Amino acid sequence: MDHADLTRRVIGCAIEVHRRLGPGLLERTYEAAMVIELQHQGLRCTRQVGVPIRYRDEWIGEYRIDLIVEDAVVLEIKSTERDDKFFEAQALAYLRASGLHIGLIINFNSKLVTQSVKRLVL
Repeated sequence: MDHADLTRRVIGCAIEVHRRLGPGLLERTYEAAMVIELQHQGLRCTRQVGVPIRYRDEWIGEYRIDLIVEDAVVLEIKSTERDDKFFEAQALAYLRASGLHIGLIINFNSKLVTQSVKRLVL
């Protein structure tokens, strides 16, 4: 499956989760629902994936990616009223640290979730 098709399917899952739950819940609630919906749609995902952060070949910490779908797409889930550029920088850092190239930021705290999706390519 190519990345465009995969990201479309992930966004479709987010639409279904948002349709059933609506806005206003906590991020971890949407994350748990996305795992169920992705699996229901036949997509593999891994939750809260730790990625090491290195500086000059030394480990200096670890960050957690909300979801990785099909070992290809970093999915960062948000539930906030603000559209913060920090979220984009955070997702790009996760892409660099994980070695993956495609990311989605999905903010479930919106009237239409399709208006709150950002696709990132590294």
